[in-house]
Amino acid sequence: MVSRAPEAGPESSTIYSMDKNAAVEQGLFTNNPGGGMASDHEEGKDDETLVTWSGPDDPTNPLNWARRKKWVCTWIIALFAFVSPMSSTMLAPALSTIAKELHITNSMEQALVMSIFLLAYAIGPFLLGPLSEIYGRVVILQSSNIVYLIFNTLCGFAQSKEQILAFRFLNGGMLSDCWRKEERGKAIAIYSLAPFIGPVVGPIAGGYIAQYTSWRWIFWATSIFDAAIQIGSFIFLSETYAPKILAVKAKRLRRETGNPHLHTQWETPDRTLAQILRKNLVRPLIMLSTQPAIQVLGLYRAYLYGLMYLVLATFPLVWEQAYHFSPGTASLHYIALGVGFIIGLQICAPLNDRTYCALKKRYSHDGRPEFRIPLMVPGGLLVPVGIFIYGWSTHYRTHWIVPDIGCAIFAMGLIIGFQCVQSYVVDAYSIGLLALPAS
Repeated sequence: MVSRAPEAGPESSTIYSMDKNAAVEQGLFTNNPGGGMASDHEEGKDDETLVTWSGPDDPTNPLNWARRKKWVCTWIIALFAFVSPMSSTMLAPALSTIAKELHITNSMEQALVMSIFLLAYAIGPFLLGPLSEIYGRVVILQSSNIVYLIFNTLCGFAQSKEQILAFRFLNGGMLSDCWRKEERGKAIAIYSLAPFIGPVVGPIAGGYIAQYTSWRWIFWATSIFDAAIQIGSFIFLSETYAPKILAVKAKRLRRETGNPHLHTQWETPDRTLAQILRKNLVRPLIMLSTQPAIQVLGLYRAYLYGLMYLVLATFPLVWEQAYHFSPGTASLHYIALGVGFIIGLQICAPLNDRTYCALKKRYSHDGRPEFRIPLMVPGGLLVPVGIFIYGWSTHYRTHWIVPDIGCAIFAMGLIIGFQCVQSYVVDAYSIGLLALPAS
């Protein structure tokens, strides 16, 4: 008799999470004596009503998709990840204009117009991540994006500070399901780059949009771009979450065969919707409060993210007041960060996978999450070096290229650190906490 398998748990900062090793542990396949994976027929020796993959080469398994299809999904997800951070900083050049038109006199409220977006952006994953494990990745991703699209568009029609603050809060707020561990570094590198490029592109685009049109078009232009991504996701994005795919398969087989006993290992009589919601919504909080690795890496990511926004906030002061550039020209210096992010991506993406494979071979192991960590050392050193060059050169008014170089080095360290942390968390927690109590 087949025992009930543990439910899949959320990964830290992306919605998508699963690999074939996790699938083995979860019982989507079972290990056979020959070292391979059992098919439906072999599983049927224990429970003929259990619905699983038809074999290790089942084309409906996202791990077996063609690389082209995997990359289409990766790029669509990366574009979704690009839009939100871009929206968070795009208002920066137009804050004074918005404050004047909407009669926002308090400097704290002015800053809140831009930063309140991040509050919902931080809260969202605690709800959306678990829900994606109940209803599937795609439906949650698309539904949450529609909410963002609606309220971001409404921001462009705001007539008071209360309206724009409310709309900004509400509009604030998938990968290893289909990539194997040895392939995952490059895909995660591209996904990780998007949230960093967004805050770079946002202020530049926002500055010129506000200069030649109106600050309201900052929101409307973002909504048009996001709507195009949404349409692309409707056409090209497929479900990658294994339990959801198998649940649909089981439902179809029950209808075709008339056998009501067909089920996946997640479909058991004692599981109610309330129980599922309670367990999945509580799991992220349990992981954050009980897993030291999540706590330490979460604090490190928060530290890096805080440094990034601190540097972004100093740009108008440095380039407009210290170097006396016009607002449009000053915004172009955000490109230095983008250059650093891209260089860091080109360094870390291939080295992450190569290091992982080299350590697997060296230790004769099938792979550990810790094999993603070594590159964090040089990445961690680049961050303070870049900030020092940026601050020192600005203080002594050196040539403008020197603080730009410091920003680029700083950005390289950021992207390397984020990629390594992201890869580690996905590898270590792809099946989440096991056997969490229902209450």
